[in-house]
Amino acid sequence: MADIITMFAATGCRIGELLEIRWQDINLDTKTVAVTGQIVRIRGEGLVRQDRTKSEAGDDRDLPLPAFAITMLRGRRQEPVYVFESLAGTILDPETVGRRWRQIRAAVDLEWVTSHTFRKSVATILDEKGLTARQAADQLGHAQVSMTQDVYFGRGKVHTAAADALDAAVSGKKPGRESGA
Repeated sequence: MADIITMFAATGCRIGELLEIRWQDINLDTKTVAVTGQIVRIRGEGLVRQDRTKSEAGDDRDLPLPAFAITMLRGRRQEPVYVFESLAGTILDPETVGRRWRQIRAAVDLEWVTSHTFRKSVATILDEKGLTARQAADQLGHAQVSMTQDVYFGRGKVHTAAADALDAAVSGKKPGRESGA
């Protein structure tokens, strides 16, 4: 589970997208992962890999991987197909992974942290580091940038840049915090 959580934090992928990542989708030299589908349960068929994600915007996107994810991936035994497989070498069930994560987070008193929390955290971090809403939407595979802005970015922050801009507008000076202000 630790490696799965690491990949959630590294990519912001949906759980079905994360579990479908195959070793052929990972490029450790360019430090990227290609998100090309998702794992879903289909009645009468069981778990299957679909060659599409939840939205068309999420299909076939290449994501950069941070150093902590590369380190984790290099330390994993490279299974025949999927990065995250069961001990029997089969596809992991998103419901089973979700159930296991609920058990872990209950044991450490973090019930509020879901797999989706990582998606929102990735979006908020990208926003706070100055990436555009479009860049964050591309990372998350959102068709609409407004979805990323309205639902995924953190809100309620104190933005001193707003006060700086207002000071500059009233004083006619260039924006910037003055010492002692």
